[in-house]
This record gives sequence, structure tokens and C-alpha cells, in this order.
Amino acid sequence: MHYENVESLWAATAPPGPALTAFGGDAVADMVVIGGGFTGLSAALHLADNGADVMVLDAAYPGFGASGRNGGQVIPGLKWNPGEIESRYGGTLGPQVVHTVASGPDLVFSLIERFGISCAALRTGWLQPAHTSQTLATVSARAEQWARRGAPVRAVDANEMAALLGSSFYRGGLFDGRGGTIQPLAYTRGLAQAALQLGARIYRDSPVHSLQADGDHWLLTLPQGTVRARRVILATNAYSDQIHDPLRRSLVPVPSYQVATKPLSAEFRARILPGQQGVSDTFNLLRYWRVDATGRLIMGARGLFGQPSQAEALRSHDAALREIYPMLGSLDYDYRWTGMVAITEDHLPHLHDLAPGLYGAVGYNGRGVAMATMMGRLVAQRALGREDGEYVFPVTTLKPILFHRFSEWGVRATVSYLRIRDQQRAI
Repeated sequence: MHYENVESLWAATAPPGPALTAFGGDAVADMVVIGGGFTGLSAALHLADNGADVMVLDAAYPGFGASGRNGGQVIPGLKWNPGEIESRYGGTLGPQVVHTVASGPDLVFSLIERFGISCAALRTGWLQPAHTSQTLATVSARAEQWARRGAPVRAVDANEMAALLGSSFYRGGLFDGRGGTIQPLAYTRGLAQAALQLGARIYRDSPVHSLQADGDHWLLTLPQGTVRARRVILATNAYSDQIHDPLRRSLVPVPSYQVATKPLSAEFRARILPGQQGVSDTFNLLRYWRVDATGRLIMGARGLFGQPSQAEALRSHDAALREIYPMLGSLDYDYRWTGMVAITEDHLPHLHDLAPGLYGAVGYNGRGVAMATMMGRLVAQRALGREDGEYVFPVTTLKPILFHRFSEWGVRATVSYLRIRDQQRAI
């Protein structure tokens, strides 16, 4: 499941992270966060900001997992439309949840500004281009729902989308002015530095081997020592393991693969995404792309399970880029990398009370930059025993996926089916 970052564009271009050491000895902490990605670091930052004694333990280093490998698109909302969210949660709660999920980018960019995080942050919007008449109707309805709730979201026609993308491949789509892009590993390292500045302790190369209730505390066992904590937050998401097996079995880790070209010429940089938005399209196996601060075109899409053939995965992404931007011709690639996305059964994130003093926040389904940052804040408030004064998200009962051990086979079959559907699409 774990892939190294050695070929990642983000690892090659991010500023150095804070100097960290592995945990050793025996310690006591008020709060322990397991996992140093967006969720865990946001939780640690908000805990420390509220005066809590907090320790972060990461099995590798902050940003090793999905937080340091994703596409860096700051996307508001969820896979569900606001009307669907309101229907699901009803009454007063539904609109509050809609406000919370819509505000993820606000939180991300406010933290970047407050702590001076250097991560090539741009808030230029997000595009969702539609590849068929049917998907255009779907995203147009989504835009109308958000606009009715006061969001800067609108449907765009084929001509405007062609100008925004620098490609006439799509039928039109949606423009969401709330979104943006960041350098995700740099953002992760910036969150870590901010948490340290507020008094948090962060340790790398510190895997938790066991987690056991110990009276009104939790006992965490690591290779080089133990930690007793009053409260523990599990923020491991797609990189969860057996320390809390039911949480691991509530998620399906799905690989996503990305490539980055050599810097584009000045001509193509002026034509392709001139407004510098992030993009995610409407294919069943959606493609997402952007141009980074160095002028590289970055494409991501569903990857292959196991240890994928680099050549096979690259061919698929290269074909997608040349389909969208045929004028680019033959492309050269400087970087290629992969990581895991945590998919939940209902395609919603989940906030859990797992046991007295034990909390979890997981399941961002490909929208982790904004939602993981938000869920980190919310789970921190939960651990502090407080209500968040601005944002609300329901606490749900943990439900491991039935026949979870067969889930990868099911996802493989589904991906194969959807790939065929996409190849046979009717434009």
C-alpha cells in the first residue's frame, strides 16, 4: 500500500519541512494524534491553538501519505449536491452541514494566510467540465443548486469552457469560484510548522503498534517506548492499519496515479488554463489536472492496484492529455507518482466517536485538501469536548464494510467496467 515519494513533483519542489525526530522513551500527553497528514496536522494545530498538550505520531513523516501526493486542488463541497446533503440530514442540520463542507477552502486559505505557509497557493476557482450532454445537465443542475445558496458557482457553455481550459473537448460545465490550488506537500509541511509553533510535539518514524484502553487513558505502544494519553485521534485515512481494524475496514484504499510534464512552452502556458484553475472532469474514472507554478501540466486519474507498471499507467495518462490537448503533440514527463485515496461506502467523510476518549476522522473520497483540513478542526473540537462555533458535521456510528477483504476485488471489477463505459461514451 505504501509508495515512496522519490519521483513526486511535490517532493522535488516543496520547501524543507521542520526537523523532526523519532519518538523514544515513555511519555504522557493530554492528546495524541496518530497520522501526520492534513487531518492530523489540522487537528494538532487547532488543539494546540486551544491550549491542549498535543503529540503527533506519524509512521513515516508528515505528508508521506495522500496529503503529500494528491493533486493539490482545493475543492469545495462533497460528491453529493447541497440539496442531497440537506435531504439526508434534514431540518436545521442539513443546511449547517452544507455550510461546513462549502467552507473547507475558506479554512485552508485562512490558515495559509495566518501562518504564512509558502505553498504556491492560488484561489482562482475550480472547473468541472462535462464530456456528454447528460453530464452537462448534471453539473448545470449542481451549479444552480449552489448558486441558489449564494455560492459563486455558475454553469458555463462550451465556448466559455473551451476558453477556460484551452481545449474544445468538453460540452461546457461548471465554474466554482471558491476553489483553488496549492502545493500539497508544502502545505502539509507548513501545517506541521504551524502546529509546532503553537506548542505541539510532532514525531516522525514513530509507528503505533498497539492502542489499548488503560483506565480512563489510552496506552500507545511504539517501537521505542510508550505514550499514555487522555484522548486519541486516529487520522490515518487510506493508510490506516490494524491498530483499529474496524476503522480500517470502513474504508477502501484506491490508488491514484499522477504524472507531470516538463515545463510547457510560453505559448502553451498562455493557452492552457490561462486562469490557473484546477480541473476535475465528469468521466466515470475522472481525470483531474492543472498547471503548477513551474509551468508543468499535471494529470491524475485512477491508478492500478498492486505495484503498477509505470509504462502502462503512463500510457493511459498520456493518451488522456493528448485527447484533451491534441496540439501538444508528443509529451515528455519529468515526474510520475502514486498514492491512495480513501473511499467510503456512501462517498461521504465520517467523524467518529470510536470509544470513550478515542476519535476518528476519515474518508474524503478524492476531496481531501479542503475536507480533511476541516475535519481536523472538527475532530479537535470533539476531543476538547466543545461544539465548534461556526462549523457542524454529524458524528456517525462506525460501520465496517461487509466482506471488506473482498472490497479490492470489487473495486478492481468496478474500475474495469467504468473504464469500458468511458471508452464507449457517446459524445
